[in-house]
Amino acid sequence: MKKMMFTAMLAAPLALALASPAIAQNYPMTPGDYEEVGMIEISDGGGLEYANYLATTWKKNQEFAKSKGWITGYQVLANVNPRPGEPDLYLVTSFSSMPDANEEEKRNAAYRDFMRQSDAQMEAASGDRAKYRTLLGSFLLRQLNFK
Repeated sequence: MKKMMFTAMLAAPLALALASPAIAQNYPMTPGDYEEVGMIEISDGGGLEYANYLATTWKKNQEFAKSKGWITGYQVLANVNPRPGEPDLYLVTSFSSMPDANEEEKRNAAYRDFMRQSDAQMEAASGDRAKYRTLLGSFLLRQLNFK
């Protein structure tokens, strides 16, 4: 309930800004990049193996996407003092716009070519990582930049 109220409080000024050009000119913020955040829990004893994956394959994939202009940046954040049920790591990927369906298909094909793997092979590799990490979920944020 608190989350809905907070969301409504944030959405109201944006809705007003979009609804009235006069108000929009006075709104002190503009929309910026999106931030997709993956929440990762690492199994006991799996930290080094997952860190090696992130430093090699994941980083290589992110650099490829960045070179294509699909993303503007990425980072790994450690949850230094996780509470019960919270992730150990946050994988953050920044991008300026969402691709439409056709663009997404083009990107998927380019990514498969880059990885030299089929969808089945990539899915199997993801399953192998389940031995030492769990994807708890993800969320999407949008930066609000001050004018």
